Amino acid sequence: MKYKNNWIPTKTIDEMSRTEYDVLIVGTGPGGGATLYRLCELWKNQGAKKIGIIDKGDKLFHSHSLNIPTQNVNTARDQLLPDNSTTFEKRVPQFSGARMIYALGGRSLFWNAATPRPIQSELNKWPIHHQELDVYYRMAEKLMHTTRSYAKGSSMQNILLKRLHSHGILEAKDMPLAFDMTGSHQGEVHSNPWYSSINALAAAQFDRPYDLGLNANASRVIVENKKVVGVEVISLEKKAYTIRAKNVVLSASTLETPRILLSSGIQGPAIGRYLTGHVSIIGIGTISRRQFSDKLGNLAILKFETNEDPYQIQILGPDQFFSYQQFEDKAYRDNLMVVYAAFGRVEPRAENRVYVDPSEKDEFGVPEFQVQYSLSSKDRQTATQVAQGIRKSAAAMGVTLDESSLVLRPPGSDMHEACTCRMGDDPATSTTNRHGQIHGVQGLFVADNSVLPTLTAAGPTLTGSALAIRLADHIVRHSG
Repeated sequence: MKYKNNWIPTKTIDEMSRTEYDVLIVGTGPGGGATLYRLCELWKNQGAKKIGIIDKGDKLFHSHSLNIPTQNVNTARDQLLPDNSTTFEKRVPQFSGARMIYALGGRSLFWNAATPRPIQSELNKWPIHHQELDVYYRMAEKLMHTTRSYAKGSSMQNILLKRLHSHGILEAKDMPLAFDMTGSHQGEVHSNPWYSSINALAAAQFDRPYDLGLNANASRVIVENKKVVGVEVISLEKKAYTIRAKNVVLSASTLETPRILLSSGIQGPAIGRYLTGHVSIIGIGTISRRQFSDKLGNLAILKFETNEDPYQIQILGPDQFFSYQQFEDKAYRDNLMVVYAAFGRVEPRAENRVYVDPSEKDEFGVPEFQVQYSLSSKDRQTATQVAQGIRKSAAAMGVTLDESSLVLRPPGSDMHEACTCRMGDDPATSTTNRHGQIHGVQGLFVADNSVLPTLTAAGPTLTGSALAIRLADHIVRHSG
């Protein structure tokens, strides 16, 4: 017999179409999850408020993939991710590395959980005061249990950090990770240390009820008299429903959110434009096991971006033991593998964009997104800097680098794309205002990585979550 997959309660689209929501969130990734978490926290005792959240996908895992006892870094990356994700190499050749996970939790089920803040000099240019941003970064870091103690006590970490510092690479630090280091005690369970938006959905659920609808393909937003009134949703049976809402928060992803807006006929010259990712290189090197004590430990170093070096390097190891299951025997070779996952800044350019291709429609008859994307000469210069930064770090650490590994990955491979619905004061160059509201449409908001004004070398997940929490506060303030 088939058992019900009921570890989290759900509603059918038909049931949700009979409710008018105060807030309806489209997408259950980090942005959607953080928005929901904060709304439920603030409306904990507001029983009359109705909150709904929908996702195009179904239930996949109840947790981050690395929290699953049968998985480790290698199997999650090499088998689980390909088996449970969608790629677009043929249909989207200019962004061929892009990969989406259409499932509850989205790509947060697989991300590597690095949570650096962007470089301050760039945040100072954003339309939000830096002190206000700091408040919401701290709230997001608390939600994600961000820690710098992941590799505490590791001789490999301590020795290699000292070598980096002694060679003048002072911006190398313990990597901040969304990893709950709290041990389970007195009945309080902390068995899902790697953060995914499932954690946010759970925190929200214990604060107050909300409606969750899955296999719900949001085809368009419905706007009347410059005010949002709901979302058209198509079920697996290809039946269209209207879910009514006073406020709609789009958190469908940097690629899908502009598709929904453009398919809805919403006007805005910047919608879908300024698509920004990272130039990404993953370097591989080796170092002798004999250089470290028996208390080898793991390696989680981040070389932060500086004004001179517009890139970050995540330095991970040894071998596959950056993260591993308690059941695994740590059998080390004489030469340990060290990984350098590096991400460089890309210029924000209006011509890099997501647009709707009316000639290509999905199984529901909704136009597919298409991408126009290229690297500028400055971006390619940054890629050269990234490779040099890896070489410099490896040399300082005493790591023998495999030069053949220093290859620029296809655009989109970093899964850090952002900025296609970016926040700003000028409707000519931005899609939303400083609160994430679509210019000229009351009650319609964006809360995923697409709303970032710019993308620094830092991964976007922490920032997207901080802005999503801030958006929830704004909605609550204006909802009475």
